[in-house]
Amino acid sequence: MAKKERWTHANTCVYNIGYHIIWCPKYRRNVLQPDVAVRLKELLHEKASDIDVIIEVMEIMPDHLHLFVKTKPTASPHWVIQQFKGYTSRILRQEFSTLRTRLPTLWTRSYYCESCGHISDEIVKKYIEDQKKN
Repeated sequence: MAKKERWTHANTCVYNIGYHIIWCPKYRRNVLQPDVAVRLKELLHEKASDIDVIIEVMEIMPDHLHLFVKTKPTASPHWVIQQFKGYTSRILRQEFSTLRTRLPTLWTRSYYCESCGHISDEIVKKYIEDQKKN
């Protein structure tokens, strides 16, 4: 198996942008049971492919989900999450009637997002501070 490249190369930039994303169903209900979770994973992979996002890791718990995604610099985290939530909510609520009867909407409006890179904040700060010293 070939070593995976850390950076992605585009015409005008080289980047490594990753986000750890978490969100919950409305009222943090335990509705992401195995049958819903399997379908949710399929839908997230479909949408990720459509919007040019790579899902590196995904875990679905009964009351929340974690994603680690890699994306291009032009895709904001808010837009990526909006695409995932909107697409999955619409289809899951069509396919699983229990989601329509137990919840007014599938997802909460809120989410957690943290940027993740190969280099820590401290190293970047030190690198920038040391620029004038050389």
